[in-house]
Amino acid sequence: MIISCSNAKIKQVIQWQNKAKERRSAGIFLAEGFKMFEEAPRESIQQIYLTEEALERLRGKTETERKLEEVGYETVSKEVFARMSDTRTPQGILCVVSRPGYSLERLLRTEVPLLMVLEDLQDPGNLGTIIRTGEAAGITGVIMSAGTVDLFNPKTVRATMGSVFRVPFLYVDDLPHTVEQLRQEGISVYAAHLGGKTYYDDVSFLEPTAFLVGNEGNGLTEETASRADQYLKIPMEGRIESLNAAVAASLFMYEAHRQRSVKGEKIF
Repeated sequence: MIISCSNAKIKQVIQWQNKAKERRSAGIFLAEGFKMFEEAPRESIQQIYLTEEALERLRGKTETERKLEEVGYETVSKEVFARMSDTRTPQGILCVVSRPGYSLERLLRTEVPLLMVLEDLQDPGNLGTIIRTGEAAGITGVIMSAGTVDLFNPKTVRATMGSVFRVPFLYVDDLPHTVEQLRQEGISVYAAHLGGKTYYDDVSFLEPTAFLVGNEGNGLTEETASRADQYLKIPMEGRIESLNAAVAASLFMYEAHRQRSVKGEKIF
């Protein structure tokens, strides 16, 4: 058992926990908690750290124990794990996971693409919620501007509840150019925009579709929004002017899901 935070492995994990640049450089991210451990692909896990209490909790679960044995693990004291953890009430298990990588070609390699395109979102919880909801709604990928919060921020990873392992994603340096590429590929691009004249549920999303959602405070930049085929609005009562970015994205994604499903059976 590792009982000192001076241990080289522990110091490295703490550094990864606190510095996005170090995580990117190492090509890894950290996934904490039992659910994240169970959801993580076995071949992607590089290291596992857990307390004795967490190990006992996993005893008797055949598949879980096999996964632990195949990957290998280190036990650490509760005090050490508390330093490694990003949560106030840690569950006692943390995985170091290899980052997946995707290309635009990979995101488009589907018969009827349904993409979320995000510009400069800053809230980790919003991004994580969009990834998680996107998987449930059947999106085929997420494209993000370089100014969008780190998908592998520990808070974002937790908010995805495991969807980060399954939803293809891509960061791009020039989002307006990428939107143009999508249109050239025959994908209709719709922007969530206060200037929209058409309600989002009055449009057909049966064909290849991409939804644009912008920064929580400022929305989409004019340069990116101008690339959209159409601006869409969401009906709002009272004195509300806009919705949370994750809520708006969820409405669009589930409207597309509703249209693409017939009596619960997917038609795409």
